[in-house]
Amino acid sequence: MYKYDEVDHRLVRERVEQFRDQTRRYLAGELSEDEFRPLRLMNGLYVQRHAPMLRVAIPYGHLSSNQLRKLSHIARTYDRGYGHLTTRQNIQFNWPALERVPDILAELAEVEMHAIQTSGNCVRNTTTDAFAGVAADEYLDGRAYCEIIRQWSTLHPEFAYLPRKFKIAVSGSADDRAATQVHDIGLHVVKNDAGEVGFKVIVGGGLGRTPLVGKTIREFLPTRHLLTYLDAVLRVYNRFGRRDNKYKARIKILVQAMTPEAFAAKVEDEWAHLKDGPATLRDEDVAHYASFFTDPAYEQLAANPEAFTVPLVSDAAFAKWVARNTRSHKQTGYRSVVLSLKKTGVPPGDITAEQMDAAADWADRFGFGELRVAHEQNLILPDVKESDLYEVWQLARQHGFATPNVGLLTDIICCPGGDFCSLANARSIPVAEAIQLKFDNLDYLFDLGDIDCNFSGCMNACGHHHIGNIGILGVDKNGEEWYQITLGGSQGNHTAIGKVIGPSFAQADVPLAFEKIMNLYIEQRLAGERFIETVRRIGLEPFKERVYAKSH
Repeated sequence: MYKYDEVDHRLVRERVEQFRDQTRRYLAGELSEDEFRPLRLMNGLYVQRHAPMLRVAIPYGHLSSNQLRKLSHIARTYDRGYGHLTTRQNIQFNWPALERVPDILAELAEVEMHAIQTSGNCVRNTTTDAFAGVAADEYLDGRAYCEIIRQWSTLHPEFAYLPRKFKIAVSGSADDRAATQVHDIGLHVVKNDAGEVGFKVIVGGGLGRTPLVGKTIREFLPTRHLLTYLDAVLRVYNRFGRRDNKYKARIKILVQAMTPEAFAAKVEDEWAHLKDGPATLRDEDVAHYASFFTDPAYEQLAANPEAFTVPLVSDAAFAKWVARNTRSHKQTGYRSVVLSLKKTGVPPGDITAEQMDAAADWADRFGFGELRVAHEQNLILPDVKESDLYEVWQLARQHGFATPNVGLLTDIICCPGGDFCSLANARSIPVAEAIQLKFDNLDYLFDLGDIDCNFSGCMNACGHHHIGNIGILGVDKNGEEWYQITLGGSQGNHTAIGKVIGPSFAQADVPLAFEKIMNLYIEQRLAGERFIETVRRIGLEPFKERVYAKSH
């Protein structure tokens, strides 16, 4: 993973001391709330319902074991013993005292971490496939380009005050696991007819109040032109994006208003002044950043050793976990392990300090000292020998990491909702728990198969509810919490926005509505058909009729 040089260290240290003085001045009454707000947001600090919330950057979801131990220490020392992993592959602390936030940032700087640009109208954390570098279907390891984008965008003077926040995602594999089509810019690695590797550029995707799937504005961009083309896109947005209405300020609204063709033409006009300029990536530039993401010292192993295959046959619980919570690896004899943070009764994405320490130890013991944060709010050990899987599973069970539900209905993507967020219309955590309790039978879950369930507490869509096969949105009705259900959303190569099936539900009725949806799915599905395929085949009307039938 990327290691800081002296310039990086100095920049982050200076930023910490700058914010320490800004915080001191605010607490002393020398800065007003309005003056302090943009300063704290630039450092990832929000004011939530009960306490400040600090969002810490985990660039493209990469963590070292030492960094995870530091996050564990911060959770114990400055918070309430846990953190929350987010859909942008970051971590949030929900209970820090304002006056101690500069101390947290100073501790983060010790392990090459920070909270810069985790908020504000700037380029946020660039995300990518959590299995980048180890995925069997990878065309190109995009992590070097994520790091290039991170350094280009950090404190960029021209793009520090965009019309609204800006999000970029990179996918380097055949299967898009980075949700590139619902980002302001999605970069999907492709090969042209000559066999050259480049990027398909997708612009104007996003969720929130106006969910839209992005539009391709360039089918093939040579990798050397990445930064000059990004500059062109951002300049067009910065110039023409609306600033009079924050609800219409995202680039997706601009692309829709201009039309994708007209927007692409503006970008090409701007790019004509930048192409082949100083920001063009040289081979040595890319090689420098790629050198931080070389393969570790893998052993030459045979597939399916006895230490793996014997318990796979004799222990059904282990076999279920392997089926759901491990992924194929490009290196024979290894697999990637998903440590589930979706155990029933625990808020989705929450991870305790004890779990952080355990996972950090396993990363050292069973891997090469690295972990990944997935945008589905789980933690990943990317390089585990197949011969070690049984032991890793046993340890994961002891620490609440082994729920074999990855990709199933109870693997819910969920924002913190009204329990924490001051923007939320409704609580999400208790409803997510009620759904998990309703479908806690693992055999039944396995029979239902792959189902993405995403939950947002408000229209800001931090839980990505629009692209869940089943989405839930918290809404406010006369001061009461209600929940709207959507069906048919999906992410990946065939991204689609879900559609509302009808009137919203009271909190107590949401699990029953889910049960009716699942019952109809079981009745209607064809052999081997996934939930989303059944929804697309029969349409929403049968589900609507079943869910709103009078015979409760």
